[in-house]
Amino acid sequence: MHPQDIDINTEWVKIQLMLRKKFGEIPDLQSVLFIIGLQELGMNHQVLKREQKIDLIHVGICTVLTPFGYYKKLGVDNEGWPHFKCIKKLPQDLVGEQQNVFMKKAIITYLNQ
Repeated sequence: MHPQDIDINTEWVKIQLMLRKKFGEIPDLQSVLFIIGLQELGMNHQVLKREQKIDLIHVGICTVLTPFGYYKKLGVDNEGWPHFKCIKKLPQDLVGEQQNVFMKKAIITYLNQ
């Protein structure tokens, strides 16, 4: 384990504990991306279809990767959903835990802005 991974893990646990206080359980990576998607759309707790939940996770992914130059926000549609354009391919060599660390870094950066 690299020293920078320890910092990432420490920051990730802080985020999980913060969200646990708010939601009553420790969220996983997809749950955090879902929450970010909800936040970006200004949505409160409401019943969502499965497809909408997947779309919210996608919004979360695009949102946290925008500062790293992978996506550009194009605007918002009539229903208030943001649209993004992929402007740089994601690293193809990331697999398994490397991909999780990459996304955790992006989430930590987003939440610490």
